[in-house]
Amino acid sequence: MGEEKLNLKVVKVRIPEGVNVIIGTTHFIKSVEDIYEALADSAPAIKFGVAFCEASGKRLIRSSGNDEELIKLATDTALKIGAGHTFVIFIKGAYPINVLPRLKTVPEICNIMAATGNPLEVIIAETEQGRGVIGVIDGFTPLGVEGEKERSERRKIVRELGYKER
Repeated sequence: MGEEKLNLKVVKVRIPEGVNVIIGTTHFIKSVEDIYEALADSAPAIKFGVAFCEASGKRLIRSSGNDEELIKLATDTALKIGAGHTFVIFIKGAYPINVLPRLKTVPEICNIMAATGNPLEVIIAETEQGRGVIGVIDGFTPLGVEGEKERSERRKIVRELGYKER
């Protein structure tokens, strides 16, 4: 038997100001419609685009959404990643925390690898068969450990945003 070749690639995800991205895997063509419904049900002012890399059959990038710019961004990003059963969602007018609980109820979704507005890189493994996502690099390396001052600031921010009462 011959040796298989494995190539690693990095795909940088372009995230416009005020936009967040969610990347994960799902297993069925119906995912695009179910993800659309989950997002539309999650936040009243949300704008979004979703794209899905079909892994068999016609092997197309399937897409939907309610914002043409975000649909194009999701489609272009999915095409760059090119890994079967990977989905890409771009949202504005909401944050991942507003939509993740609902997305996690979509039966076809296997996992979510990133939900961020930070600089994002997707690590791709490529063989003769195709591509797969092996991980993501979300944001930057930590610069230290929080002390009491930073802990107090964190708690204050969470409460100012309305995620905790006291």
